[in-house]
Amino acid sequence: MRIVNTKKIENCVYRLARRAGTNLTPACTAALERAAARESAPACRFALGTLLDNARLAAAEELPVCQDTGMACVIIELGQEVALTGELLSDAVNSGVRRAYADGYFRKSICDPLTRANTGDNTPAALHVDVTAGDKIRITYLPKGFGSENMSRLYMLTPAKGREGVIDCIVQTVKEAGSRPCPPVCVGVGLGGNFDGCAFLAKKALTRALGTPNPRADVREIEEEALRRINGLGIGCQGFGGDVTALSVACEIAPTHIAGLPVAVNIQCHCVRCEKEVL
Repeated sequence: MRIVNTKKIENCVYRLARRAGTNLTPACTAALERAAARESAPACRFALGTLLDNARLAAAEELPVCQDTGMACVIIELGQEVALTGELLSDAVNSGVRRAYADGYFRKSICDPLTRANTGDNTPAALHVDVTAGDKIRITYLPKGFGSENMSRLYMLTPAKGREGVIDCIVQTVKEAGSRPCPPVCVGVGLGGNFDGCAFLAKKALTRALGTPNPRADVREIEEEALRRINGLGIGCQGFGGDVTALSVACEIAPTHIAGLPVAVNIQCHCVRCEKEVL
């Protein structure tokens, strides 16, 4: 049994939050560069170039890469051979977020849903814990802005809708979102599970390295076809009209009930900020 004090988790979350707040993932930067190279619309080429310039400046100056520094989503894969000591796990995670947002001068965006009173420190984080084999702790940090989060959708389809129904939901969600999620977007898709599990699958899909296909051939085909149709919508970067409306579609899948076909579509803007570390 490996004993880990949750202070280590707090410090890890702090590091991840500071890095994520000021840096796009390398895969995201590469995807934006490819998009700029293939884009035929002048306004979209200019916009893509501006997004890349902004990302380079933010990283160099350690400034927030987007004014919406997001709601902290933390996914912890906790090895069952790990015994935690110290403060409560959720408290440690929130302490890491709290320190990072203060030290990084990141915008604090979390508030009560009814009174709209700001919590003042960007906590609580959205925390998901999965118990896994081994004695390692894998921590993924994804700050999620709400310009894109607000455009996300959950569908409870009938099984008869099948593959085409799934793709239609993905494409329709992006079409209805238009320019509001700051395209070119990344699309996380959850397929299967139940009402709440499906939504988490979609979020988890956004933590995959951009452009990494699902290992299942039939799921990979859905990703590819949805991406092709989305990029045929003509929305383009920032809604200026163009060739690249989405950088990627990533789908995670889980078994579901015989009477259902849940599909969740979690939109991510062009600003993919996701950091990971293993303790």
